[in-house]
Amino acid sequence: MLQIFNTAVLLILAVATLLPVLRIRHWFVRGLDFPRLQLFLSLVALAVLVLVQTYFNQPMPVIWWLLLAALIVNHIWWIWPYTPLHSVQVPKQDPLSASDKQNRVCLLSCNVLMTNRDPERLLATIERHSPDVIAILESDHWWQEQLDVLSDYPHRVACPLTNKYGMHLYSRLKIRDSRIDFLVEPDVPSISATVELGSGQSFHLHIIHPRPPAPGENEFSTARDIELLVLARALEDVDTPIIVTGDLNDVAWSRTTRLFRRVSGLLDPRTGRGLFNTFHADHWFVRWPLDHVFVSTHFRVCDIKRLNHVGSDHFPMLVDLAMTAPDLIDGPASPTEAEKELMQDTLQTSLAESAKSPVITQSVPV
Repeated sequence: MLQIFNTAVLLILAVATLLPVLRIRHWFVRGLDFPRLQLFLSLVALAVLVLVQTYFNQPMPVIWWLLLAALIVNHIWWIWPYTPLHSVQVPKQDPLSASDKQNRVCLLSCNVLMTNRDPERLLATIERHSPDVIAILESDHWWQEQLDVLSDYPHRVACPLTNKYGMHLYSRLKIRDSRIDFLVEPDVPSISATVELGSGQSFHLHIIHPRPPAPGENEFSTARDIELLVLARALEDVDTPIIVTGDLNDVAWSRTTRLFRRVSGLLDPRTGRGLFNTFHADHWFVRWPLDHVFVSTHFRVCDIKRLNHVGSDHFPMLVDLAMTAPDLIDGPASPTEAEKELMQDTLQTSLAESAKSPVITQSVPV
């Protein structure tokens, strides 16, 4: 009986592990990209349980152990780049002199949860960490009114919406050439802006928050995947400093996010440093990294941290970056042929899958 139970549990975990390998864009399949850490821990717990049972003369066959080992290794392969066991992708910046601080930017990114009506915790967090640039997601007119008190941040881009996809940009650094883009869906914006550092150098900032594949949102991941790849293609040949941040509604280790990085040429500061799981803030046992900051090879990391609870279902992310010469850091690997094929397949797929109109790519100057 125990062998049947163990085998059934193993097969369920095997299906959950292997389904994301398929190019199925349905929300249920793509959702299985997220809990790789939870699946890994479940497999390890199952292995410990069966070892105890083996001690009491209830062993499992060798083929069972081989499958278990293969599944554990699979999850380790996806997750280990986001542990201290992996080398960092974006090097750490040594302590800076006063003049070098003019080339630094401290960025706070936070999905505030539109229905959250406790702005004081976020405002206290902003006051405590004093970031130079603040990216706010899921913000409506009510949130805009609460954040109007940020008098130290005179440069702003506002796109309040009541559909959970509003966003705001606040900066004490000068903003130029800002615009609001609708890359894929007519009610899902992104913000693009040029931000000028104290030294006079500037970088391009992009804030995105694609709609997730989930019940009540999009049945398929097509819109999300296309938005990430449209932005990646737009950044592919740009050799100026770039920062992309936001709630991607995708995990750092998914094929789509990895392809986004390889096509855009951007780096992930979390690589070699940690998972920095930001969602769900209220459930420690179900958390994954949905809030991202990607940078071009012009930047080094002074500090990166996940901040405390601010009443949202997401934790804020804080990244302190220093601009440096781009030739000091290697870019990501180029897309493989399989990844190029996946990108073309994704970009050519009609958004009819997600009951949306074709890619629209509209821009509204601010």
